[in-house]
Amino acid sequence: MEDAHAMAETKKLSVEKALNKIRADDTPKSRSERRDEEMGALDEEIKRMRAQRLRLERHQRKRD
Repeated sequence: MEDAHAMAETKKLSVEKALNKIRADDTPKSRSERRDEEMGALDEEIKRMRAQRLRLERHQRKRD
């Protein structure tokens, strides 16, 4: 009986380790997703600033 109990403990620990590994694997993914969102926001900001710069340059040429 003790062997069966020890075997069950081993399997339980293996499942626990597997779940911990899965959870750990999820963390970098969410970091990566966050980084992608930040990059997207920065890309939008760059587009906005370029458009603003072009408007300012056009406005300056009209004044010169």
